[in-house]
Amino acid sequence: MTENAEPKLSRPGYLVVEGPIGVGKTSLARRLAESLGTELLLEEAEENPFLERFYQNPADAAFPTQMYFLMQRAEQLGSLRQDDLFAPTRVADFLFEKDRLFASLTLRDPEFALYDKIYAQLAPEVPPPDLVIYLQAPVDVLMERIRKRGIAHEQSISADYLRRLCDAYVNFFYHYEGAPLLIVNAAEIDLVGNDAEYRLLLERARNVRSGRHYFNPAPISL
Repeated sequence: MTENAEPKLSRPGYLVVEGPIGVGKTSLARRLAESLGTELLLEEAEENPFLERFYQNPADAAFPTQMYFLMQRAEQLGSLRQDDLFAPTRVADFLFEKDRLFASLTLRDPEFALYDKIYAQLAPEVPPPDLVIYLQAPVDVLMERIRKRGIAHEQSISADYLRRLCDAYVNFFYHYEGAPLLIVNAAEIDLVGNDAEYRLLLERARNVRSGRHYFNPAPISL
């Protein structure tokens, strides 16, 4: 293998990268898909016509925003159930269950009750992943990354909302048993720009077969 060649990863059928807004899940999912030479599934938040209004006025726009995401994600992932054994590996930057996590934070009780009925009808059609990589970082790191990437509608996200979201993710993955789980401290590492750190992650992910695992590497200087 040459110095800059991407290392090979065993090919799980369906690999998911998850984590709160700004943690770098989409960038990592793109690089993993490149390493695996396979299809990339993105949640495509920019296609949600209600999202900008949600960040401006969460109370009024939360329900249509969340319902759009629910239907979009169910359609994207439901098709995986029908694929045969020779279907290509897929890497996604979202876990279907994360939709309900966001809904629990943003919807009023009557809205969430209605949402939950629809979610319960769709969830059985979505296959579980073969591996989940959950990225974590402190709120101040997330806020700085959101500021730097400069997506207009994200600039109104508050530290309080991110804090509640991070807490919800921690609680969710504390109880998660739907797939092998690799929990990554992504606060001080660059899994896209630093090849050495990315290779360490790939090596760790390659060895995850079941259960819960942790990856907390020290930063590597370029």
